[in-house]
Formats: sequence, structure tokens, C-alpha cells
Amino acid sequence: MRIVTFHHESDACVGFVLNDRTLFPLTGTPFAQLSVTDLLEMSVRGRQDIVDAVTAGSQAVSLPLDEVQLLPPLSRPGKIICLGLNYFDHAAESGHEKPEYPSFFLRTADSLIGAGQPIVRPACSEQLDYEAELAVIMGQRCRHAAPEEALSYVGGYSCFNDGSIRDFQHKTSQWTIGKNFDATGAFGPVIVTADEMPPGASGLKISTRLNGKILQQDNTANMVFTVAEAIAMLSRCMTLFPGDVIAMGTPAGVGSARRPPIWMRHGDTVEVAIEGIGHLRNPICDEGERTGQVPGRTSA
Repeated sequence: MRIVTFHHESDACVGFVLNDRTLFPLTGTPFAQLSVTDLLEMSVRGRQDIVDAVTAGSQAVSLPLDEVQLLPPLSRPGKIICLGLNYFDHAAESGHEKPEYPSFFLRTADSLIGAGQPIVRPACSEQLDYEAELAVIMGQRCRHAAPEEALSYVGGYSCFNDGSIRDFQHKTSQWTIGKNFDATGAFGPVIVTADEMPPGASGLKISTRLNGKILQQDNTANMVFTVAEAIAMLSRCMTLFPGDVIAMGTPAGVGSARRPPIWMRHGDTVEVAIEGIGHLRNPICDEGERTGQVPGRTSA
């Protein structure tokens, strides 16, 4: 199942996507009260029963996906845990050796935006950078998971752009402040449930385009720590709940590592793509400016 959250008549609504272009809202159906987390917690058979019921008959309601305003698939995750330096080449370009343990840091839900919504470059900095990342969304409560069982707790996967304000990130040894500016963490456009992805979402092409130019290009098989390893490590320390998000780090090619550096600016469009999940596209605007949205494509 490909799950979306979208804006409809001043409300945030949940639906699922078929054929990469047709949205079936749960609003107005017997399943209207189900949340994204509820869907992720269900069995594959349970979700399929909902798809069958909502799409059956002449009364089925659908919308063209490109005509709705997408929101982050999860608007208020309980936790957003990010890994730094989790691709071999990115660690090297950042001047670091292969890490023996992940660099974990947290994002807040207030920093999230959906596909098509503007990533905001703050007035206090010009150093707005892109980071293509695989997002892992938990589907089951998890504590003390062994690596060999960790993937059974995953509900689905999505695209993430860990927009970073580099000068603020490097003011201290802790990265949190540069990773939590308002409207810098793009998330979406869909959550693809784990049953439709390879184990751990490994072996998928991942890339970033800025104004159509490829600046990052790698494969999720090249992560230093796999999804299963990250879940096992985190669950030793804390309980992971359904709806928690883990952003798995970015490949080489970030703007800050280039000479001269490449920073995202007002009027740019950035696109994160992950094979089998989709394309997360966002315009860039300066704080205080207004800009139109771009379509939040979902096909990979």
C-alpha cells in the first residue's frame, strides 16, 4: 500500500494511492477514523481488505493525485531520529573515518513539510543544503530487537530531505540546531508499506537533483549501518513506537562539500528520488517570501 496524507477542505485526510496517480481517500468511508499509524500496524491482509472495500463498486470516490496538496505522511511523529555519516563516501567527503557507531541526532516535527511545499531558507543564513535520505517508519512497538528480527517491526519507507543550515550546524559539536529550522525537513510524498519493498529497503537507487542537475547519486546498499542494525542499536536505548521515523543518512555530494559550495536559493527546485518509493519535489523560498507549490510526484 502507498499511503498519503493530504489537505482537503481545511482538514488533514488519509488515503492510499493506486497506479501512482489515483488517490482514494478514507474520508467518507467506514475507515475514515483510521490514522496512518493504524494502517502501518495492520497486517498485509487487513490493509488489502480496506483497499478492496474502498475501491469496490460505482460509489468508490477517487481524486487525481496531482490535484491535491500533499502533507507530510505523518504530521506529528513521536520521534524523528536521524543518522549522520551513514554512507561511506559521505563520511569521507566530510573528513571522517568510517564510524564505529552511528552519529544519532533528533529532528522535531515542527521542521517537517510535505511534497510540493516550500523548503524555507532562513533570513539568518545563506547555507541551506540538501540531503537525500531513506526514511524508515516503524509499524510495531520495539525494544531490545535483535538485528535478525528488527525488520519485522518496520511499517514502511519514504523519502526524506534533511535540509541543513550548515553554518548553524557547525557552530557546536552537536548538530541539532542546524537540523531543526522551520520548514526544512521535507518528507514524503508517500509511505510505501514494508511488504512492497526489498528487506531493509536495500539495493535502491537514491539521488538528489537541484534544478534538474544530479548532485547526489548512490544506492542504499552502501549504507554503513543497515536499517536492521540501526533499529537494533536504537531499541537497546529506547522504545520505538509505531509512527516513529528513522532517517538513514545521506550519500556523498552534499552542497557544503563542493568547491565552491552549492547552496539552495530562492526559486530553486530540489528533488529527492528513491527507487520504488518515488520523487519528493520541493521549491525553495526565502523566509518571508511566498512561492507556488510544485507537484509532489510519487512514481519512482
